[in-house]
Amino acid sequence: MSIRRATAADVDAIVAMLADDPLGARREKPGDPSYLKAFEVIDADPHQYLAVAEAGGEVVGTLQLTFTSGLSRLGMTRVTVEAVRVRSDQRGNGLGEHLMRWAIDEARARGCGLVQLTTDASRVDAHRFYERLGFTASHVGMKLPL
Repeated sequence: MSIRRATAADVDAIVAMLADDPLGARREKPGDPSYLKAFEVIDADPHQYLAVAEAGGEVVGTLQLTFTSGLSRLGMTRVTVEAVRVRSDQRGNGLGEHLMRWAIDEARARGCGLVQLTTDASRVDAHRFYERLGFTASHVGMKLPL
């Protein structure tokens, strides 16, 4: 398995993974052209890294990294990990852990002092997964739909 920067050709596979769970099935619309527009914005931003995991020539996992500079914590740069997904037929074989360890290593290589993420409150299995990797539920995340 290899991890690389996503290309426009990967967008359909990424969206399929985003839609392949109870939450994603309600909010994603595979085939919608807005995904390609969003990809172009992400791809053009040097503070974004949309990654895919590839095995046997197929996309089997994805995550997005957002690098944020800030003044707090002595000007520390942090990375936010979002949209972590593993294709359903590939779950349970360590791919998610491999993706997350890659993300942590990438953050270190770019000088980040903190890796952060949010996960939906209903994703109890994901909470256990992230805690096993050393993450702590230290903050309360909030959202305001616009």
